[in-house]
Amino acid sequence: MTIKDSEIQSIKQRFGIIGHSTLLNNAVRVAMQVAPTDMSVLITGESGSGKESFSKIIHHLSPKKHGQFIAVNCGSIPEGTIDSELFGHERGSFTGAHEARKGYFEVTNGGTIFLDEIGEMPLGTQARLLRVLENGEFIKVGSSKVQKTDVRVVAATNINLMKNVEDGKFREDLYYRLSTVPIYVPPLRERGDDIELLFRKFASDFAEKYKVKPITLTDDAKNLLLKYRFPGNIRQLKNLVEQISVLSPEVKEIDYIQLQKYLPKDSMLPTLYKMEGTENISERDILYKVLFEMRKDVNDLKKLVLENAVNPTDAAQIVKENAELFDGIEDEIKPTLDSIRVLKPNNAPIEEDEVQDISHVTEDDSLSIEKKEKELIVKALRKNNNKRKYAAQDLGISERTLYRKIKQYELEG
Repeated sequence: MTIKDSEIQSIKQRFGIIGHSTLLNNAVRVAMQVAPTDMSVLITGESGSGKESFSKIIHHLSPKKHGQFIAVNCGSIPEGTIDSELFGHERGSFTGAHEARKGYFEVTNGGTIFLDEIGEMPLGTQARLLRVLENGEFIKVGSSKVQKTDVRVVAATNINLMKNVEDGKFREDLYYRLSTVPIYVPPLRERGDDIELLFRKFASDFAEKYKVKPITLTDDAKNLLLKYRFPGNIRQLKNLVEQISVLSPEVKEIDYIQLQKYLPKDSMLPTLYKMEGTENISERDILYKVLFEMRKDVNDLKKLVLENAVNPTDAAQIVKENAELFDGIEDEIKPTLDSIRVLKPNNAPIEEDEVQDISHVTEDDSLSIEKKEKELIVKALRKNNNKRKYAAQDLGISERTLYRKIKQYELEG
């Protein structure tokens, strides 16, 4: 089935999906194509990226659109009660079961059930779910009677399910049964200018809600926003805009320094993110790109100091505050700090050649790719208390790659 661009735009408007990135449009297109079928769908993407919206697209464009839609967060249901929640139970089947209860698969018969955080589902429950997917059958807790259900299952996860399969935490047969059609929802940092579009939308919404003027961004603030990695994705951006709208109601335009105060410092470091068209580029090449972007940020900071400094004390303070954004590249920032000494007092003009050039890099500089890569990995592991899963997410690489790098740099133990 061929989906026109105009149809994709119409669906995005209907479900409140904002953005024009290629990855986003492709996800919407796949959801529209699979919706009329009865195939199971696995939606993957980071937390806060908007996976539930795609499950709603699938339901409302499917033959079961007149049935009920229920979203269930598997990670929020205790392991001891999840079977009862999903499949129901008979009276007296366990302590506290004072009466029989229908489960979600019985209630949503003829509709769609969205199982979010499917990777958190216990193995025993996974076996029950597999039976539903293969035969449309389930058994209530405490019963021996087989019941039938006609439910469309859409699952979602923000973790690497195949890694869980390899670790014995997720059934391989269930994984392949769920992922008949995979849909990848891109994180905000992979969506380019969509970040600015969402910022304007949220700013308008909160201006109306709190009866204030919509906040806008200066050009340098926009650049900072686009470089920020947003680990919390759309949810984090929305919270950020609401916070600024409430705490800065009299400010019409937010500049670089003001915006920086609202952004968590620990997420300002550029990450090894996935870029379109880089499937055949090595990790080393991507790391080169990241390091050069770091250097550009430092040069931008130097320019900011030159443009805004009134005296050497003010300039030094600006650099020190911004230096936190580039933690891990102290050798790059130190020349900028040293260059403050040449700034003239009393607002005297500052010539470009009076400031040290920090863009020159020689082979003897400390920017060894292996050294910097090791430093980034150590920093991520320390930040996440040696939890490799979260360290890998911060670095934007797979856990398997992180394990290999840890062994390569002898960081175990």
